[in-house]
Amino acid sequence: MKGVLLINLGSPDSPEPKDVKVYLEEFLMDERVIDLPQWARTLLVKGIILNTRPKKSAKAYGKIWWEEGSPLIVLTERLQKQVQKKVAVPVAIAMRYGNPSLYEGLKNLGDQGVDEILLVPLYPQFAMATTETILVLAEQLKNQHFPHLDFTILPAFYKHPDYVRVLSNSIQESLQGVEWEHLIFSYHGVPERHIRKSDITKSHCKIDGLCCQTISPAHQFCYRHQCYQTTQEVAKLLELKPDQYTTTFQSRLGLDPWLQPYTDKTVANKAKAGVKKMAIVTPAFVSDCLETLEEIGMEAVEDFEEKGGEHLHVIPCINDRSDWVQVLSRWIDQWALAEKETA
Repeated sequence: MKGVLLINLGSPDSPEPKDVKVYLEEFLMDERVIDLPQWARTLLVKGIILNTRPKKSAKAYGKIWWEEGSPLIVLTERLQKQVQKKVAVPVAIAMRYGNPSLYEGLKNLGDQGVDEILLVPLYPQFAMATTETILVLAEQLKNQHFPHLDFTILPAFYKHPDYVRVLSNSIQESLQGVEWEHLIFSYHGVPERHIRKSDITKSHCKIDGLCCQTISPAHQFCYRHQCYQTTQEVAKLLELKPDQYTTTFQSRLGLDPWLQPYTDKTVANKAKAGVKKMAIVTPAFVSDCLETLEEIGMEAVEDFEEKGGEHLHVIPCINDRSDWVQVLSRWIDQWALAEKETA
């Protein structure tokens, strides 16, 4: 029997510092998120970050928390419910960090008699700290607890025409009646070393402005290339001119170089340069979360206005849009039918 597991990043159980601390420890101790030697990661996370950041993060979560719970969890549940109405196979959700855990998600499907699972990381672009860590943990859990399960993985869909159309529609609809001079595509940042570590050729990714434009097998796992490709495909569909948009990266941590240009600096610089009305979209996220609702929807908006801008229009993630539900359901149906035909 076949089933589907929709997997998102995760969230604390509540916006209270104690729950945020538990969540941050699981998240930041992941060797694919902070890829330092274990002793250094432990010293940094448990010795410094967990003694200072939980209170600050809890305050941020408190600003965006919904009555039903964490926006990310609620939106993922809504997506699951809508997709389940359209497909014939069981659909469950799981989070890489926090609850419901990946173990719980796999057990949920296994308890329903499922033995073939389509893993759907809800990330359009592949990254070591997102998709890869999900797949590694899923394989570990399979070997330890669910040896009878067979996995199929939905590939990164950053340039899939169906996804690009949904994202473009969401942007176009959100901008109807809105005055804007410039559109920012803000993707979650990663350290530059993650790009080099994911380079299967071990030589292509130089982050020099040219490598992402040069055809290479490395692009299959290159987060930077895939982000720029998403922007390019959407810009083409929306007929945007090169001077109308910018690709940036948000949410950096620590002192090491991260992917640039940085979103916060770009937002501030655009305002200082005289841009009064700007729009921003976050295509690395399928579901709205702390990074979109607070970091962009509050901090970036406030910063833009403080630096002289008049209005920064924040475009929501695709969340549980009906066209996204249709696309995801069709992908699931295609997988289920293909599996049946080859069985």
